[in-house]
Amino acid sequence: MKADQMKAGTVKAEEALVGTTATSVSRQRAAAGLALIVLAVAAIAFPLVFSSPVVTNYAIYALIFVAVVSAWNVFSGFSGYISLGHAVFFGSGAYTVGIAARDWHINGVAVFGLLPLAAAVGAVIAVPFGLVALRVRRHTFIVITIAVFFIFQLMAFNFSFTGGTVGVAAPFLPWSPTTFNDRFYYITLGCAAAMIVIAVLIRRSRFGLQLRAIRDDEDRARGLGVHAMRVKLTAFVLSGAVTALVGGVWFLYLTQVEPPSGFDPLFDLTLVLMAFLGGLGTITGPIIGALIIEPGQLYLTIRFTNGYLSEILLGALFLLIVLFVPRGLVPTAGEWIRRLRTRGRPAVVPVAPSTAVAAPPRVLPEAGRQAPPGEAPAREAKR
Repeated sequence: MKADQMKAGTVKAEEALVGTTATSVSRQRAAAGLALIVLAVAAIAFPLVFSSPVVTNYAIYALIFVAVVSAWNVFSGFSGYISLGHAVFFGSGAYTVGIAARDWHINGVAVFGLLPLAAAVGAVIAVPFGLVALRVRRHTFIVITIAVFFIFQLMAFNFSFTGGTVGVAAPFLPWSPTTFNDRFYYITLGCAAAMIVIAVLIRRSRFGLQLRAIRDDEDRARGLGVHAMRVKLTAFVLSGAVTALVGGVWFLYLTQVEPPSGFDPLFDLTLVLMAFLGGLGTITGPIIGALIIEPGQLYLTIRFTNGYLSEILLGALFLLIVLFVPRGLVPTAGEWIRRLRTRGRPAVVPVAPSTAVAAPPRVLPEAGRQAPPGEAPAREAKR
């Protein structure tokens, strides 16, 4: 009787715990949905509130890096393979749009139809690049990506169809100077939003789970049936295609691409710093890192005449992040908030111990001894 009462009390406590957890999850989802709506409205209304071309220029560059670092994070953050060669895709996308528009005599807004071609070129480059680089593990992979980057930079300097040191100029866009930045703001906002949605879908999918399994332990993931090479190459190609497309948008906004700007070694270092600052492998971390670092770097470049000051500060910031916030702002802030909410209590409520009453020992007739629990039923089952 007493055991039944204890069991009923335990069931009620568990039901209450499940109800409280469900209510908490629904509240968190509602708060997240409301926050997304507020952010979307703020992003859409941004150029209407801040009409200064300087401010919108900061926003455009920030959104370009939000899209690119999100694409970089889909591969490097989810798989653990840090790439320092994504400038290959970025510069190739820019040169693809410029060369195609020049040779095919495409002008005006029709030039935006070349952006899918830039994405296709980035994907085509990523296939042999990945087949070579992804055969090795993480540290050697970094070295190979750096080597491939310098190969492409030298080709841009020396090939005649790339314009050599002069580069390629973008075709004229018949837009008013007063609305030029606003139009590019919404274009880059669309690219960034689309890439964020893709990153969220990948993280929640089986494909994203396989990438994270490779990041945690690639040998064990292979043993569990994950086709590691295929999964890594798919993520690498997707990341390269998106990066090349955004590189084409950047070229049309800047109206010029040259080898030092299209294939900039600081480009990849900036991506790594953005991801590490916000939180490598998270969705919101690289976005926050891009929104902090790129406007800050542009401000320092304009504010101070020393062209290397921003690079020096970026290097110092990277050291501080590695030393004091190695997991990034988003995971660290989440841990602090969880500690404040629990206030020393465990974040997960422990399950109540079982209240089942042990069965009394049975007497074996052949020896007159007591059988330990489970032995007599096992013998009866054998009979």
